[in-house]
Amino acid sequence: MSRDLKDKTPGELEQIVESLGGKKYLAGYIFHFIHTKDAEEISQITPLSKPFREQLAGQGYFISRLSVLNKLTDTDGTAKYAFALGDGDRIETVLLLDGTRRTLCVSTQVGCTMDCAFCATGKLKFRRNLTAAEIVDQVNTVQKDAGRISNVVYMGMGEPLANYEAVVKSLGILNHPKGRNIGVRHITVSTCGLAPEIRKLASEEVRPRLAVSLNAPTDDLRTKLMPINAKYPMAVLLKAVRYYQGRTRQRVTFEYVLIKGLNDSAGHAKMLVKLLAGLACNVNLIEHNPFPTCKYAGSGSARIREFAAVLEKAGVETTTRFRMGRNIKAACGQLGADWLSGKMK
Repeated sequence: MSRDLKDKTPGELEQIVESLGGKKYLAGYIFHFIHTKDAEEISQITPLSKPFREQLAGQGYFISRLSVLNKLTDTDGTAKYAFALGDGDRIETVLLLDGTRRTLCVSTQVGCTMDCAFCATGKLKFRRNLTAAEIVDQVNTVQKDAGRISNVVYMGMGEPLANYEAVVKSLGILNHPKGRNIGVRHITVSTCGLAPEIRKLASEEVRPRLAVSLNAPTDDLRTKLMPINAKYPMAVLLKAVRYYQGRTRQRVTFEYVLIKGLNDSAGHAKMLVKLLAGLACNVNLIEHNPFPTCKYAGSGSARIREFAAVLEKAGVETTTRFRMGRNIKAACGQLGADWLSGKMK
């Protein structure tokens, strides 16, 4: 069992405190100091008595923290942080600025097993899942550097729902009123389409906004781009999405990466309209972002406008994502691209 106090929920901290003979309310101080005051050492949790702090440390408990390897900033204000994990692995996290809103795109795995054809992370070797502490600490560290994070999107490296338990625990920690207190309306979890986990998430205490990476209007094309579709074809996926929507009463976002000559015609747009009929949803259109070894190209602004026009004419709420962070390989699908090209060892 992990002895990392940052990886614990308030309930788990209460169990630890009571097992050491302390009063249960002390757990609240531990949680608060770690997640709002950025305590890095147990000795910094000053409401605890010195003997009790020494007892915690003596039992092997500690507070983990990520190390910033580097930070790159694009001309549009986007910042990409490369973090070193305790075991030497690395992840990337992206901060997006929109007026006063600061949105952090967090990673959930080192590498990814999904192997989506348009994503650099999918070409990296999967090494392991992140802990809840490692997910949460991306928020803690960037907020300390750049100011209060208003929105968190689980859209970085890895498939969030493939690291289900740690992701759900991190949601509870980030949402907790004694911690960062980020509301569920300001947290989005994106998935490539793990239907059973979508259904499971609908029953959790913290149920974030759901985003589904769709990228094609037919099973054949989607399977070509996203191998997971062979396991959970769109009929199964959309049934799970409708179930989630029925339990949460939330609109769902569908992400659609536009690839030149492959999934970007007016015909594809019309099929997409038909596919999403009856769902309370919006569609985010994203031009494919290049990375080493990828054979695909982006659709271009004119084709994207034509695609969007078909959706909008049919009454589908549509947003076109700007190319934020592209110059530093921080745009959608580019995380880990520098490692593929050998620029980062």
